[in-house]
This record gives sequence, structure tokens and C-alpha cells, in this order.
Amino acid sequence: MKILVTGGAGFIGSHLCQALVEREHEVTAMDNLITGSRANIEHLLPRSGFRFVEHDVTQAFAGEEWEAVFHLASPASPVSYDKYPIETMLVNSMGTYNLLQLALRSKARFLLASTSEVYGDPEVHPQPETYWGNVNPVGPRAHYDEAKRFAEALTMIYVQKFGLNGRIVRIFNTYGPRSDPQDGRIIPNFITQALQGKPITVYGDGSQTRSYCYVGDLVEGITRAMLAEGTCGQIINLGNPDERSALEIAEIVKRLAGSPSSIVHVPSRKEEIARRQPDITKAKQMLGWQPQAGLEEGLSQTLAWFRERLAETQ
Repeated sequence: MKILVTGGAGFIGSHLCQALVEREHEVTAMDNLITGSRANIEHLLPRSGFRFVEHDVTQAFAGEEWEAVFHLASPASPVSYDKYPIETMLVNSMGTYNLLQLALRSKARFLLASTSEVYGDPEVHPQPETYWGNVNPVGPRAHYDEAKRFAEALTMIYVQKFGLNGRIVRIFNTYGPRSDPQDGRIIPNFITQALQGKPITVYGDGSQTRSYCYVGDLVEGITRAMLAEGTCGQIINLGNPDERSALEIAEIVKRLAGSPSSIVHVPSRKEEIARRQPDITKAKQMLGWQPQAGLEEGLSQTLAWFRERLAETQ
């Protein structure tokens, strides 16, 4: 199958490209590299059936057709979408429009990578796909939350009005090798601090919870959502329902790293989300999918990658 992956040089995108190449698909990774990294796909460049195109999807492009389009292009961490708020909104609006048009012309399958952030600070727990969310449309996360909500609405218009073979996955917190040590998310922060012997900084009292999915499991879910029959027009949560507090994650990382770091508490961030956990009943039923990697197993593999990367930079 001839496949386009936008955001293909990003953390999740690069793992998705690798998985698709290993399944012998013909894969084009497209990325403008503002938050992605060429290093993430360097190992794929010599592989037959893979190529990289540096391009900003907010700018129209034409000429080629694909059989499947995975749209993962977007800053996705608080640090990156705070640094690039306009780019975040444009890639999820104009970028999504351009890719939907491309998929429609190509008669291709289309998958939008959305986010659990569309649920905001949820008043329903765990969050099913039917929950509409509790989002501040002008708050500190609005440029990401509302951009993704717009992208979802636009995708569904193309499905319902134009017959596009499209679907949406809502991705919950994901971790693993190739995540950016500077992206501001909890696990990269904690691992980097632990390996450097610096204080592990926990926002607030650390009672806020997240549910962390290993990237290999997530990629399998994304691939199934695109290729499985009966997923057109569907919205599917992908994540690990194993809910843990931030403080517990800090303690596990410290132990697995054998780190002398202390755990310190710093002021909470604005509009910190109290709890988040996916209801993955639909993914289990429609895709036969659920996460396989346990938290400590996934963290051990992630720590090994961070150690290697840290050694290379010293």
C-alpha cells in the first residue's frame, strides 16, 4: 500500500513509519521539522520503500496520490504548542483541510490523529468517545485543544458530506524511545532529571493522574484503526487505562534509573488537568486491540534509550 504519514519525523510518526515499512508498505514521511527531527528517521532512509519529504502541510501540494493518509502533523507537547501556537492552529486547520482534499482526490483512507486534550478537564471518568469534553476555548491550552476539535469536526464533514473513508483516533499520553527530552511532558522530564542526578520536579502535590501508553502499543492501535474494516466514520480512543499519579511515576522512574535524585514539588501549571483515563472498550471491540507493555517494562526501554542518547551528547 502507498502511504503518506504527515508528522513522520516526530516521536509517534517515526515509530509508525518504521512499523509500516517493516510490513512492506511504500511509505512517505512528510514533516516540516519544527518539532520533528531527521534523526528520528535516519535509520529508515536507506530502506527501500521509504522516503522523506520536508514540507509544511499548511502549504498546498499536488501531483501524487496515496492509498492511505495518516495525519499526525502537529506540535503535541505543552512546550512545543506554547512555542508555536499559530503553527499549531494552522496545521490542524489548513493542514487538515489540505490533507482531506488530497485523500478525497486520491480516494484514500484517511486517519486523523487527535488527542485526549479534546476532553479538557473531564467531568466524566474514564472518558468514552461519546463524552463531549470540558474545554476552556480561550484558556492556556486552547490553541491545541480547539485546533484538534476543529480538525475532528472538519474530518467528519468530509466523511459525512463527501463520502471520505476517514476515521479519528484520540491519543492519550504516550511515551517511549525518541520522545523529546525537552518537550515538557512528565516522563521525558522525570527520566532526564533522574539520569542527570537533578531534582525530579513534580507539579503541585503530584496527585494528578494520567494513563501512559507505550509507543509500540499505540502504533499498533493506529495501524489497526486505519486498516480494519468498519472503522470509517468512527472515533476511537487509544491509550492505556492503567491510571497512575504523577508522584507515583516519579518514584518509579527514580527507582528504575537507580538515581540519587530527590523528588521536589513545584507550583502547579495553569489549568492542570486533575485526572485522565481512556475508556478503550471501543478499541477492544472494533480493533481487537489493547496495550501489551506494562508500565515498568516500557519505562525500562525508554530509560535505556535516554541513557544512550545522553551518553552520545557528553
